[in-house]
Amino acid sequence: MCGATKISMHRDNISFKVFLFFAPAFYKHFMTVIQQDDFIESIAQALQFISYYHPQDFIQALNAAYLREESPAAKDAMAQILINSRLCAEGKRPICQDTGIVTVFVKVGMNVQWQSNLSLVDMINEGVRRAYQNVDNPLRASILRDPAGERLNTKDNTPAVIHTEIVLGDKVEIDIAAKGGGSEAKAKFAMLNPSDNIVDWILKTVPTMGAGWCPPGILGIGIGGTAEKAMLLAKQACMGSIDIQDLQARGASNRLEELRLELYEKVNALGIGAQGLGGLTTVLDVKILDFPTHAANLPIAIIPNCAATRHVHFVLDGSGVAQFTPPHLEDYPVVTWDVSAARRVNLDTLQPEDVTTWKVGETLLLSGTLLTGRDAAHKRLCEMLEHGETLPNGVNFTNKFIYYVGPVDAVRDEVVGSAGPTTATRMDKFTAPLLEKTGLIGMIGKSERGESAIAEIKKYKAVYLIAVGGAAYLVSKAIKKSRILAFADLGMEAIHEFVVEDMPVTVAVDSQGVSIHQTAPKEWQTKISKIPVEIIRK
Repeated sequence: MCGATKISMHRDNISFKVFLFFAPAFYKHFMTVIQQDDFIESIAQALQFISYYHPQDFIQALNAAYLREESPAAKDAMAQILINSRLCAEGKRPICQDTGIVTVFVKVGMNVQWQSNLSLVDMINEGVRRAYQNVDNPLRASILRDPAGERLNTKDNTPAVIHTEIVLGDKVEIDIAAKGGGSEAKAKFAMLNPSDNIVDWILKTVPTMGAGWCPPGILGIGIGGTAEKAMLLAKQACMGSIDIQDLQARGASNRLEELRLELYEKVNALGIGAQGLGGLTTVLDVKILDFPTHAANLPIAIIPNCAATRHVHFVLDGSGVAQFTPPHLEDYPVVTWDVSAARRVNLDTLQPEDVTTWKVGETLLLSGTLLTGRDAAHKRLCEMLEHGETLPNGVNFTNKFIYYVGPVDAVRDEVVGSAGPTTATRMDKFTAPLLEKTGLIGMIGKSERGESAIAEIKKYKAVYLIAVGGAAYLVSKAIKKSRILAFADLGMEAIHEFVVEDMPVTVAVDSQGVSIHQTAPKEWQTKISKIPVEIIRK
């Protein structure tokens, strides 16, 4: 019996070795095999693709909104976004200087086999690394580790935020987005009571989001599940195609579609408008996903997608690297941007009394020298001022403007990469000491200022100007010289000196403390209430 047992085990061992020999061919024949390099390169190419190509449904919807817009300031902002989009497609450079935090939704088929010595997470992060360090189109690294402590830049924009689902099938399905910090910062969540009105909560909440999410864009809404599920649903909803006009044409067939139509009209009726400047269009679509929830709960989340709206869907079936089809340049709208009535300003000869003549809503073309600074630079500057220290050599704000920007690195013959504004409200707490102690007479950013900052602007008879969020590459074309003056260790947050020529901006807060972000939405809300819905929809 012992001999028979040994022979049987020996035969089993031979069979197992034969199986191992033929196993790769067996799996290749009956299962989809995804190669490591194909997956990594697909992630990298997807992120490069969405950095400079808008989804065409977004361009078509924005152009339609531009054509029907009646607010001059909002129309001007949308014109800049559309022109910027085409320039980025032509030059293959980032739509926005904030090239985002990478978010990935992955559905892995149960019949998929991986040929890889890396985990799924590691493959995704390697793809992110390759994309953001691409020498032809480097993308800004914005991700910081130790967020509650030292906040040190990881230098390659990793790690990505990854959500994985195992599903039936033999393919890998990926939705990938590069989500800007300005729009992500405006995410909202509430645990409503089941009897609460969803529409009422959204209409009360959207105005509190301000303009830092760079409207017009898409509202992603998640309803149901648990707290974290509602947020995930809202994020996934942002990645849907814009189809509200089709829905309007055919009519709603369920409750969620009814909600979409109602919210689309009522949110736009708030009059917030492009960049918060007041106008007919605040959202291009409202996308909603839901999930069953507990009888005692009504979780709801809002996550807006900004005017950069970077996302793409692709599928891997084992045949190689995913293919991404570029849009045709002839499909982009032809937009005429008229700045003939703009006031030209020489920043190098500007005096404090000059800015007191500027009016809210006025378009300016700036030429001359300005300095840049974001959160980290402001913090250091204010600490130096508090301790009575001299500011770094070359940093002189007397009769100057500071531009809230963290530019993309330059390539080839560029002076600087995409260099659009960041959200100004984050700098509100630093406004008083800079205006009081440095001779600064103005600031440039995006979105509204808070009450405290407006009060300081009025007190020191300074001004606040906005550049268009979502037109970063267009803005960079106005920058003729650039050099780092201080805090080089902060990377994109270092203080730069820019020499600009005809940089377009709008007066958002004048020296009297009048804010266009407070006055214009109210004005347009009243106007919209008097316009028949049929005319607005045209």
